[in-house]
Amino acid sequence: MGYKMQSIVPEGAVLAGKYRVERVLGKGGMGVVVAASHVQLGQRVALKFLRPEACEHRDVVERFLREARAAVRIHSEHVARVIDVGELDTGSPYMVMEYLAGADLNQVLGTRGPLPIAEAVDYLLQAGEAIAEAHALGIVHRDLKPANLFLTQRPDRSPLVKVLDFGISKLLHGSPLGPSTSMTGTLVTMGSPIYMSPEQVRSAKDVDTRTDIWALGVILYELLTGAPAYEADTISELIILIATQPPAPIRSKCPDVPAELEMVILRCLEKDRENRYPNVAALAHALRPFAPDTARQSIERIARILGQDPQALATQVSLLHKSQAEAVGAASNGPWGRTHAGRRKKLGILAVTAVAACVVGVVAVAIKARETSQPPPVAAAEAPAVVVVPADPAPPSPALPPGPAAATSTTEIALDRQRPASPSTPSAPSALTTRAPSSPSPAAPRLVRPTQKRTAPASPDTQPPATRAKDLFDDTK
Repeated sequence: MGYKMQSIVPEGAVLAGKYRVERVLGKGGMGVVVAASHVQLGQRVALKFLRPEACEHRDVVERFLREARAAVRIHSEHVARVIDVGELDTGSPYMVMEYLAGADLNQVLGTRGPLPIAEAVDYLLQAGEAIAEAHALGIVHRDLKPANLFLTQRPDRSPLVKVLDFGISKLLHGSPLGPSTSMTGTLVTMGSPIYMSPEQVRSAKDVDTRTDIWALGVILYELLTGAPAYEADTISELIILIATQPPAPIRSKCPDVPAELEMVILRCLEKDRENRYPNVAALAHALRPFAPDTARQSIERIARILGQDPQALATQVSLLHKSQAEAVGAASNGPWGRTHAGRRKKLGILAVTAVAACVVGVVAVAIKARETSQPPPVAAAEAPAVVVVPADPAPPSPALPPGPAAATSTTEIALDRQRPASPSTPSAPSALTTRAPSSPSPAAPRLVRPTQKRTAPASPDTQPPATRAKDLFDDTK
């Protein structure tokens, strides 16, 4: 059981003459929960004790007892019943609660992974019943998370969610349970930052019921995706993300989530609490389209607990969603859009345009530079006739069909490419012009013996500028 558990109460010890301690069920920031059995009745119960270090703080002890009083006042089946409270011989308080068989939703996620939409919404609405009743009593839970939502069964084996651990709950002004005490340095660090609202990470005192709305949204996000809405390597990074950044799009992790359900979760996770659902009843009504038929009664009970008229509630939620859709639409239709995909698309278009402009500019500069570097034209008479004589002449080509459309030999075209056009000889053919033979007789390659020293075949760099530019653009097709 460990040293700290032994320092509170040993296994097999009988408390108050009737509860025998069996084993540890769980440990938290302030206390330890153990399984025990009633000596006379044989009834299994759960006993919660404060840790020794927590007992040194008077306000912690007061909050422990207030948790018991709050649980007793909340009559919902979705809150673990408190049977008794007492004090050990050491002065440490303990609480006797109903024993629950099952697992919390954090364990369920670890075993099963993301849950189906209807099941996740059902569990959240069941927890919403308990939270609605707590809010009606002026109690803010402040530590809602999957580990504090316990999944057990009713006698008919239907699933039943119970909200646990009101240990760091806050009492709002006017609560029938009494005034709220101030937070100590010890309690400031308690809780689970992953599920805290922006106002709670700034100051645990400055919260109201809408901080639980935020937590319910984060829980639903995790039940559907299997991952928290915010993740970071350090607490400081996590707090910055919660306070300044939107969560990762839920549909990027779970594409099956409808866009309308994603909008409901985003409404819960508004940084400004004034833009969230005003109460659990509004959130429950917004979840109605995604809830199973068995959860409709939870929605109705939540509205009755908080005194909300169903018709007025429907109108209120409809207006909230309409304004939210208009805001998102206006943002996404702006010059750059709101989504990362839209930004990437626009940046890609700009990048392609810029590259194309650079290519055109480079080609233009290259053409201009080549035109200015060309040697001046010489007279046709001074240009030597150069041709490469093949080592093994090919056999004569078959006769070409007569007519002006017949092309000259490749050898003659090569000769023409080496003869620059001269202004003094207007009748000279252009570099790409072909000449028809004078007769329809078989056209064999004409071998011309140069009168000067042979030179190598022309390099592509010596082609006229127009030809090089055309080839360059053809390569880009």
